[in-house]
Amino acid sequence: MTTTGRAAPGGRTDVAEAAGAPGGSNAAESARVRRLLLWYPRGWRDRYGDEFAELLAAEQAEQGPSWRRGVNVAATGLRARLAGAGLAGHPLHPAAAARAGLATFASCAAASGLVGAVMWAQLAIGLQWSVPDDHRITQAMDLMSGALLVLAVLTVLAAVPVAWAAMAAVGRGGGRQIRWPAMLAGAGTLVLVVGGRHFANGWPGTGGHLLVHQGVVPGGIAAFGWAATMWITSYWGHPGMLAAFPAAQLAWMVASPVATGCLVTGAVQLLRRVELSPRALRFHTWVACVAWAGLAVFLGGALCWLLTSGGSAPLFRAGLIDRTGLAVLAVAAVTGAAAVRRARLARLAESLSQ
Repeated sequence: MTTTGRAAPGGRTDVAEAAGAPGGSNAAESARVRRLLLWYPRGWRDRYGDEFAELLAAEQAEQGPSWRRGVNVAATGLRARLAGAGLAGHPLHPAAAARAGLATFASCAAASGLVGAVMWAQLAIGLQWSVPDDHRITQAMDLMSGALLVLAVLTVLAAVPVAWAAMAAVGRGGGRQIRWPAMLAGAGTLVLVVGGRHFANGWPGTGGHLLVHQGVVPGGIAAFGWAATMWITSYWGHPGMLAAFPAAQLAWMVASPVATGCLVTGAVQLLRRVELSPRALRFHTWVACVAWAGLAVFLGGALCWLLTSGGSAPLFRAGLIDRTGLAVLAVAAVTGAAAVRRARLARLAESLSQ
């Protein structure tokens, strides 16, 4: 059951009032309508919620409770959520659909970069101290390093048009909706840079000298990657060992995921809210396509490593976190591909409508 009627006046859903429409009607029915509406995203509820609640309450009063109706509402609500994420047909303007798809891809790329950095940092420490028995480990490190470098460059390239559009919006007096996302992203970046540089001094690879001869990874970058992802560790499952960590390091292991969340959330919200020109939208779509190829290369490198025995060095052996990371990479690659495809289709529709 869906509706594409006019937006509800006032922009908020008064479920109790809707359930009290003619024929329908007690507290239980009101609660049922409210629960069913939760399947839909907030933006959809603000736009169509009042009208839909009235229709749903009237149908329940006339026909009684029905599990088929509940399944239908849940299915259409999930489709609306997928559409809002740029993974299905979008009911709004094609430009909004393209931005939604790009924002979802940015989330996938961030998740991939996070778990990928953990795997990459582990290999970097191992290569700093020993030469692997299996040459495929070095090849995997080269693939993963190259892919991360490409993703880092593309991230900078993609950030420039968004920052320019955000500043232009502020100059026109329309920066209210982007203020909080920009502050979140800025605060998260600042904390990660300052904290990462500080705790990189405790990198376990300090004192080794083999990494530069076995890969294309400078030790300083490897140390920063390790520090920024220090919180992703199995030590959380061993409180006794974790208690032996210095208080400052424990504080960083709590603060760094919060900062990472602020950075990703702020960047994704900026991408969704900033009005990009058709040219910028086309550029971002191209960047997303190239970035997806980089994700695929990184996934291939990680798989190449996980298929090896790991050799005698413990850091070359894949653990539970690494296998979980590989699963996250695979899901992110599939979801990102769908998001990029939807963004391209929406951009094409936008260009044809002009």
